[in-house]
Formats: sequence, C-alpha cells, structure tokens
Amino acid sequence: MAKNIQSIRGMHDILPSQSASWQYLEATVRALFNSYGYRELRTPIIEPTELFSRGIGEVTDIVEKEMYTFADRNGDSLSMRPEGTASCVRAGIQHGLLHNQQQRIWYTGAMFRHERPQKGRYRQFYQAGIETYGIATPDIDAEVIAVGARLWKQLGLNGIKLQLNTLGSDEARQKYRDVLIDYFSAHEDQLDDDSKRRLHKNPLRILDTKNPNLKELVAAAPNLMDYLDDESKQHFDGLCARLDIMGVAYDINPRLVRGIDYYNRTVFEWVTEELGAQGTVCAGGRYDGLVKQLGGRATPACGFGIGLERLLLLMEAQEIQIPALTPDVYLVLAGEEAQIAGVKLAESLRDSQVNLSLQSNVAAGSFKAQIKRADKSGAEYAFILGGSEVEENTITIKALRSSEEQQTIPQDQLDNFIKEIIFKGK
Repeated sequence: MAKNIQSIRGMHDILPSQSASWQYLEATVRALFNSYGYRELRTPIIEPTELFSRGIGEVTDIVEKEMYTFADRNGDSLSMRPEGTASCVRAGIQHGLLHNQQQRIWYTGAMFRHERPQKGRYRQFYQAGIETYGIATPDIDAEVIAVGARLWKQLGLNGIKLQLNTLGSDEARQKYRDVLIDYFSAHEDQLDDDSKRRLHKNPLRILDTKNPNLKELVAAAPNLMDYLDDESKQHFDGLCARLDIMGVAYDINPRLVRGIDYYNRTVFEWVTEELGAQGTVCAGGRYDGLVKQLGGRATPACGFGIGLERLLLLMEAQEIQIPALTPDVYLVLAGEEAQIAGVKLAESLRDSQVNLSLQSNVAAGSFKAQIKRADKSGAEYAFILGGSEVEENTITIKALRSSEEQQTIPQDQLDNFIKEIIFKGK
C-alpha cells in the first residue's frame, strides 16, 4: 500500500473547523485598515532573491539561513517571500506609486521561512501589514502604532504591551556602530560565532542576540540614546508626545533593534507574555532608506507586520469568542417531488435574500436523517419541504436552537420571516 503523502513540515492545512477564526480575524483586520484610509496591495509570492538580500540585509538570519531560494529554468535565483515590506517597495517603485506621493497601503498573505517549527513559528505563516510612504513626520509613526492598539481593542485582546525605541538617523547609527564595534571587540572572547561574524558587518544585530550567555554583555553595552542627533531626538520625542495624547502606553527598550537591516529611527514591537518564546505579535518601524536602497528615489516610509497565527493563538488563550460559520437555514427536502421543487425554492431565496446562508439537502435520505443533518450543520432553522408543502405552496419551519413552536406558512411569506426573525439583530 502506498504511503500517504503528508504536508511539508512546518506548513499546515487550515481545516474547515478552524477557518471561522481565520475569516473573522482577516475580516476584522481588513475592515480596520480600510477605515484608516489604507488600500490593499497584492504582490507575488516569489520574487528575485536580490530583492531580499539587498532589502532585508545579507547579514541577517532571514537571508543567511531561512529563505526558500532556488534557481529557475533560466538560472535566475528566486526566493519565496519571507516578509512583506520589500515586495511592497519593489511594487511601489515598479509602478510609480512612491515618488512625490503619499501612500497608505496594506497587504496580507503567506510568507515562508525555513526555521525550526514550533508553536507560533511556522515555515509557511501568514502576515498582515500596513505600509506608509512619503511621510517623514512622527505623526504617521503614531498613526501606525495606533492602528495596532485599535486592533487589539477590537479583538478584545488584553496584555499586549508596546516596546519602543529609536535607531536614530543613518549618521547617528554609523557613529553608534563604531562605538559598538569598539565595545564588543574588547570582549570578543565572550562572543559566539554569529556575533563574531556580525561584529564588523552589523554590530547592532548583536544587541538582538537570543544567546542567554551574552545577556549581561549586551546589557552593559553603550546606549544608542546617548549618540542620537538632535533631529532624531525631536522625532522620537514627537512620537512619544503623540502616543501620550492618544493614551497608548509604551515602554522604551534601548536594546530593541529588530532583526532586519532596513530599519532606522522608530522601531517597535507589540509583545505578550502568554505565548512563551514567540511573544512578538506585531513589529515594525521606519525604513526611510529602503526605497533608495532598492533603486527608487529617497522616500520616507513606516509600517508594521502582524503574525496572524500568533494572534489566533492569543485569541484562543484569552478565550475570545469567534462567531461560528454556520448556515442560517437548512432546507429539508422530503420526497422526490420536494427535491425537484426545492432546487427552485433554494435559488429563489438566495436571489431575494442576498445575505442568507442556506444549505440545501442533497443525496436524499429519510426525513429523520435529514433533520439530523440539519442539526449537525449548526443552522438556526430547518425549512421543511414535503409533498403536502409543494402541493399547497407552503413551507414548514422548525427551530433547531430554541423552543419556538413549529409552524407552516405560505411560501410568499418566507421573505418577511427571514427579515423579521432570522436577520433580526444581525
């Protein structure tokens, strides 16, 4: 017997029993982004590898270790997108969306990283994010953060805290970079292999190390805040002032640098303590140099990415109630005559009640079996059509989730019943 083919490790099916949660979260995210005036951008899953090596940074875990990269038939190096921002910038440059313009866009879709799978961290995972372009002032940083704060509120989530930092201007970062090289070089014997490799290429990444043996060394490193230029300080102070006015609480974390090279100035993470090691549910900041780095003209930019699987895990942990995806009505068709007439009735109801979810019985079955199917479907009501109902042009209505009495009404009164009873309160 042939062995069953299984899904790839770290890439999971989303089953019908799970899809209601996904659809609810995605609909909430989509409506929120639209309400702030953001418009959707959809980009390809596969991009030139150079896009990510130039954009994310060659000395990053993503590019060095985690990307799914392959040569196509023409010998070109292609990669499955590991994040959304670089693709958005590429699309913006390619289609002339960025120069001398303000843009607010959002995206959602599958991303791919070859990591060790664990709860909340998968090889195929889903992100939603927002991107802003052409706005250099801290009010857009504050808006981007406010969108996240409002999403947690709309989902009913608690305990998600904002960590905030600034990486300063390119000049300030370069000055700080030199200071870090001197500091870590003096303690090079304590560094692990990854940190030694990054020491002269990107020493800020050492601050983001997950090695617990380096915790004390990193904690004692010089503070970037001490090397900020006046403009960077003003930008950060302006952001903090706006967050204070909006009532968005935050903690300043001077060791927060993010794991991607394109960030400058504002960086932030929304974190929770309820998901163990995978506590970051949303992260972002400014990447003012990325557009130029990828071949466009210098354009300020700011945004964030949200891990949807982690949000769903947090919603589950906090027992957030998700509306079930069940039909409003199950149409029971008792007898051959009813099966023929029921096809016309079902489509007529769908025409007149565009928001009605109606599941019609198929493959016949006894009346008792059909009622069982109706109950199993989760529908609120069973509409029963038998020989007598066809002959008299009526329909019998049976409540499946309440003690309402069964009733039979003329079919031409069904529209009113649906509007007044089924759709009441929806």
